[in-house]
Amino acid sequence: MRVFVLLFNARTDNEGIHTLKVGDRNVVLMFETEDDAIRFGLMLEAQDMGSPTVEAFESEEIEEFCESANYECQIVPDGMLAVPPETNVEQTDWQADAKRSPQSEPDESSDFSSNELDAIRKRLEGLL
Repeated sequence: MRVFVLLFNARTDNEGIHTLKVGDRNVVLMFETEDDAIRFGLMLEAQDMGSPTVEAFESEEIEEFCESANYECQIVPDGMLAVPPETNVEQTDWQADAKRSPQSEPDESSDFSSNELDAIRKRLEGLL
């Protein structure tokens, strides 16, 4: 099944996927329709969360990514009006102003090596 997710800095070295913090877990929303994902992204923008890009993927690919990153994922059914929480986390795992150069050193706190992240990106890009 094809789903839509929200990415920040899509197709860059500083790419990040939008998640909701539920308790101590990160949850990736997988929208069934592009329109619903766009609407949610516009609401995030209105909360000064940046300007996300809506990207289409196969749900299995996102589920595999979530499993490898120890995230959860949730389907947002067509027509369900998902609304971002009123408050945002103080500190995100992803930084909008982080360096974007391909030669930048991997973050020591990252769970994935640069090669692993490149492999995941290539698999996700292969779906397009």
